[in-house]
Amino acid sequence: MTTQRFWIPVIVIWFFATAAVQAGTWTPLAHQPTFMNPPSQCAIYPNANCAPAGNPSAGGVLNANLLTDGSVLVHAVTIDDNSRARRLEFRLIPDEFGSYVNGTWKQAASIPDARSFMNPTGWAPYGFASAVLPDGRVIYEGGEYNGPLFALSSRGAVYDPVLDSWTPVSPPSFDNLYPAAPPFPRYPSPFTSQLVDAIGDAQSVVLPNGTFMLASKLSKQQALLDPKTLTWTITGTNKADVNAEEGWTLLPNGKVLTIDLELDYWFGLTPQYTPGNSELYDPETGSWTSAGNTVNILTSFPGGEIGPAVLMPNGVVFATGDQGQTAFYDSRRNKWSAGPTYPSVSIDGQARQFDSADTALALLPTGNVLISALPSFYDSFVYTKFFEFDGHDFTAEPDIPDSPFGFQISLLVLPSGQILEFDTDTDIELYTPTVRRDDQHDDDRPWYAPSVLEVPHEVSPGKTYMVRGVYLNGISQGAMEGDDWQAATNYPLVRITNRLTRHVFYSRTHDFSSMAVANHHPVTALFDVPANQENGPSLLEVVTNGVASEPIEVLVR
Repeated sequence: MTTQRFWIPVIVIWFFATAAVQAGTWTPLAHQPTFMNPPSQCAIYPNANCAPAGNPSAGGVLNANLLTDGSVLVHAVTIDDNSRARRLEFRLIPDEFGSYVNGTWKQAASIPDARSFMNPTGWAPYGFASAVLPDGRVIYEGGEYNGPLFALSSRGAVYDPVLDSWTPVSPPSFDNLYPAAPPFPRYPSPFTSQLVDAIGDAQSVVLPNGTFMLASKLSKQQALLDPKTLTWTITGTNKADVNAEEGWTLLPNGKVLTIDLELDYWFGLTPQYTPGNSELYDPETGSWTSAGNTVNILTSFPGGEIGPAVLMPNGVVFATGDQGQTAFYDSRRNKWSAGPTYPSVSIDGQARQFDSADTALALLPTGNVLISALPSFYDSFVYTKFFEFDGHDFTAEPDIPDSPFGFQISLLVLPSGQILEFDTDTDIELYTPTVRRDDQHDDDRPWYAPSVLEVPHEVSPGKTYMVRGVYLNGISQGAMEGDDWQAATNYPLVRITNRLTRHVFYSRTHDFSSMAVANHHPVTALFDVPANQENGPSLLEVVTNGVASEPIEVLVR
């Protein structure tokens, strides 16, 4: 093992120098997936006009996770000639130079009992929990819709990217508070065989110790997964309200922050609507405590939606809402303060107040935040706008060339430092942020870039090695939306570039010793050098949330 020397401060000083914002660029994938034939609204929503003509499509890619070998696993819906939906899994693989714009698609194994026109009672989830586990596998859980029907799913499965296979996971035994009255009528649906176990569009997170925690839409409980036995343990005592529509943000102290939507009132479980409370989950005690009032109200009745909340490099959570308001949570002081109001944008000569109800955001490698926003959660025929937030101000970003309707925007942070965007349209775009460089500094890496302490100076194709370093889990989870999908990338990828050919290879990483964000203590990970890795002098980088370490000289032979 060769040791890379660097200074680690004994006292961690939170410092956030925001990057000057310039307009980024949107680039469509050169090889758009062939499964993106225009799907119709009936692929997802009930009672929708199934004719594609004249309607924004509501299908294509519905979920995406960054695998630890650098490829992207997507859950997609494709429509046959008779407007019948079929669910498929694909992987986007970067080209030989590491370009995702020029990447290619490869079909992967479908989820268990994947619903198609040949199997109308199978599993076709939309709005479900997902995460990459510390061993490199991917988990899917639940679903708010099953194909065209609103039906809270209790299905789940784990994907092994090495074997290209799925293993079903039985649901936790949640004590759901499921009312008989609207807005959630009891569906006599084959897709939700046991209402008490319904997961629905639930939030999830991988805790610092690597445990996957899952909520249930209509419960005050959560559950912890044993990755070996794929069994659950109930946790989360003292939760103030049901989990419905909330999101989770992992904090530097290992706790999980959520903002209550108080949908107990919507469900008829409480006599009054009192929004504004936030809560903290402590993995040590398995219980929730209040984190105080958000100052600015980030949700509304009866909309019952909220925006995502992301941890920024200064240790402050930037939380967004559905009334144009935002708030800051200082994780060191356990204190909320009011944030700025979203900009108003002129649409057809009329000023429209934008907000983030059920939209997505991503933490850029610069530390700024890319945000998708709408003038109204229910205004599905107004184009989505994008803003970049530097911790103080919003800067309007260019529209996507084929700008999507509605709120189904999803973002994923790529190892290239770009943001993968997919939505209700039939194309996939990459956002490349632009940063004004400081001519006085040659190295533009932020202070939280992964720093490698130990890595072998020689590696061989087909062999497994260990890397040890700090900030290998990044400063934040990366990208998020809330309860409908999660796209955390706070785990290290290993990229080895041949110095002669400039060809890029990703080694599959796994067995992360920690998943804690903003962690300045050394952690370890294993990486499998691919069998086709080219021999010769190479550069090894560790990449987390699109931020790469300083390249290290290695010899492949």
